[in-house]
Amino acid sequence: MANQIPGHIEFAGDYSLDSINIHTHFGYTIDIKKLAIELNIYESIFKNSLTGSIVIGDAQNLVGKLELNGTERISFKLSTPGAKDDGIRSIVDASVETGHPFHVYKISDRQQINPGTTVYTLHFGSREFMRNQRTKVSQAYDGRLDTTVLKIMMDKNYIDTKKEMNMEPTGNSDKIVVPNMRPYDAINMIAKRSLAQKSGAVGYYFYETPKGIYFRSWDNMVSVKGSYDRPIKQEFYYMPMNTSHDNTVIKNKIQHDFKSVESYSFINNFHDVLANTALGTYGHNVITHNLYDKSYKKSSYNYANEFGNSKHTDLANEKSYRERYAIAADSRVDEDDKRISDYSESRVSLQSTTQFLHDKNTGAGYGLDVQQDGSKLVQSVSQRNQVKHGTTLKLVIKGQSYLEVGDLIKFNLLKIEPKNELGEYDKQYSGKYVITKIRHQILSEKYTMALECVKDSVRYGFQQNDFKIEKNPNHPSLRDTYEKEEPDTPNRHA
Repeated sequence: MANQIPGHIEFAGDYSLDSINIHTHFGYTIDIKKLAIELNIYESIFKNSLTGSIVIGDAQNLVGKLELNGTERISFKLSTPGAKDDGIRSIVDASVETGHPFHVYKISDRQQINPGTTVYTLHFGSREFMRNQRTKVSQAYDGRLDTTVLKIMMDKNYIDTKKEMNMEPTGNSDKIVVPNMRPYDAINMIAKRSLAQKSGAVGYYFYETPKGIYFRSWDNMVSVKGSYDRPIKQEFYYMPMNTSHDNTVIKNKIQHDFKSVESYSFINNFHDVLANTALGTYGHNVITHNLYDKSYKKSSYNYANEFGNSKHTDLANEKSYRERYAIAADSRVDEDDKRISDYSESRVSLQSTTQFLHDKNTGAGYGLDVQQDGSKLVQSVSQRNQVKHGTTLKLVIKGQSYLEVGDLIKFNLLKIEPKNELGEYDKQYSGKYVITKIRHQILSEKYTMALECVKDSVRYGFQQNDFKIEKNPNHPSLRDTYEKEEPDTPNRHA
């Protein structure tokens, strides 16, 4: 159950949640905490907005008395007791007084489970989530791309956010014309064209967490200023839970349990070579057609050669990148002696660009020289594929309200071997991961979190082979099926 003593933690998974208030459209405020069966909050770097749901067990006919119809607000304040962090960032603050309440937008799954009780689910989202659905942007912007995003977010006619904005400066500027688009669609368009100021990374992620709104690159999630290793936020182990109840070790037990993983699974491996080949993760050609001077240019991406030009989970400040490939990228894969990334025709894209679109001698893609549009596109496609189709780990852990998507963590996984007396960790799947999705789940007894985490490199590289694959001595043969067929006769089947 929820902690009754402020600031005091009794066990890992303990939480503070004083009330869950619903504010109706006609001014009433009712605490529905005792009626809440389950509270969920969802965040993801692939989603622009924070959303959630509350499952209600209603024995008082609140849905009728309060005339619930999807225009209400939900407020609460959730935290891990005793969490040491920089104040507000350790709290999911959706209170009216100091935070940002959620807006209810749907009621679903309503059913009567007995003569006196109805169960239903209230779905809610952030204020920004609702504002995005209610407004459109028709405006031109000129300047640095992160500044353009900030203007859309702060504009009272559009999102009008009151939340903390965490912006990674972009290194490119351009004139952007937004033609009657939803604000977040416009920002997503800008995010694809953004280049990190420090690292030069191509493509940004735009997402919301309980702590604020982020506009940043993958490089920024794994490194600091594009140069230094980013400190991990938490370290996790898959290990037996500490069953000691001795009061003298309760503090260590809580720390132990916070780092313990209740369950884990790998829901996707980078080793889906077929899918990543088709998506252009390893090799990709782009034909850029310049509409201004009718010229075209061919740009290629080679995973093995380009890997070191961006930052990755298991390394950010090292010069030796080649040994951390997510696959054996330097190994030969066929009798033609090519590496997997040497097949640049695996995916071919056509991109139109032009100069002087807005009276500037730059391309239409990234606000740079028109010749760079193709090379930047192939980098962007591969980098995003390495994240979305990389090794994805799902963890179930004790609730820790200070964690948010975009945080860097470390997962220590022991080798699955009969004899591992030294406690050696798995060379490829242990290491650093970025949290990409979180489900906060609060039940009456405990607070848990389901994390999806991604890594786009490995802790220790795969063994590479330099030998040539032995060629098959057989030669292709041609068989004429007509010559082998016998004419049918009336007596054949007699």
